[in-house]
Amino acid sequence: MQAKAPGAVRAAKPCPICGEPSIEASKPFCSERCRDVDLNRWLSGNYAIPGRPAEDDDGE
Repeated sequence: MQAKAPGAVRAAKPCPICGEPSIEASKPFCSERCRDVDLNRWLSGNYAIPGRPAEDDDGE
């Protein structure tokens, strides 16, 4: 097993939206556009985690 040097540079991970290399200013995205696309997906509920239906509290 090799130890990594403290100043070692990692390979840039691809943008999760389009797959292009990410840039430092918009990390982990490649551009402000992809960052905005991701934000829109969160706000519109596309990334919702499915769960059990809520139970009614009507006493039955």
